[in-house]
Amino acid sequence: MKPGQDITRVAIVGARGQMGALFVRAFHKAGVAVATLDRPYDPDGTGEAIASALAGAELVLLSVPVTAMRAVAGTVAPFMEPESILADVCSVKVHPLALMLSAYKGPVVGTHPLFGPVIPEGFEPRVAITPGRELLGADAAGAVARLFARAGFSPFASTAEEHDRAMATVQGLNFITTVAYLAAARQTPGIEKYLTPSFERRLEAARKMLTQDRELFQLISEDNPFLQETVRHFTAYLDIAAGGDLDLLSARASWWWRDKA
Repeated sequence: MKPGQDITRVAIVGARGQMGALFVRAFHKAGVAVATLDRPYDPDGTGEAIASALAGAELVLLSVPVTAMRAVAGTVAPFMEPESILADVCSVKVHPLALMLSAYKGPVVGTHPLFGPVIPEGFEPRVAITPGRELLGADAAGAVARLFARAGFSPFASTAEEHDRAMATVQGLNFITTVAYLAAARQTPGIEKYLTPSFERRLEAARKMLTQDRELFQLISEDNPFLQETVRHFTAYLDIAAGGDLDLLSARASWWWRDKA
């Protein structure tokens, strides 16, 4: 798209999913024309349903699991108009961007909404925008960012590597340390009799992650190329704890509240 040009027509692939439905509503509310495409994408084998949904779309947004990215990108790319933008909403960015760039020769942008289908009250709905490919003189990433802003979200620029390194901690390490901690805690005899309010809050915070979203977190973690490096860095801090230097760890952890001192 030309610099400064706004997106007015969007096609959302996976619109019946929770996140897809969220964006259908948000973009509609922002005055954007939204077409939808869901499985089966090509029910009669002619490609007519795909071509119809993507016709005139300036942005094709893939709201599908990371495990489906290769197949879905390959399915829709042949029906996209040359200057249309292909984008995704996956929780990792390095691998999905590579898949989209391989499947489609036009402009590609990665996005990651840092929230689920139900946005908590008071939470700023941030969306990471990671550039993939720009056509000469175009500004695809800027156009996608402006679209999300018009729809009430808070986009910010990132790179795929910066994003995945951060999410290796925010999602991946959070999941790994939670399951490791609770797995270790269950080995303590009679622990159920000693639960404190703070421990029960931690259990409740982990319950949905482990009982409803475990497969999702496992897939996200496995697809993040920086997770193992992040885990190794974390174990170095455990070594400091094992050595008894809790003052050092507490001082470093206090970084999170550095502006509130």
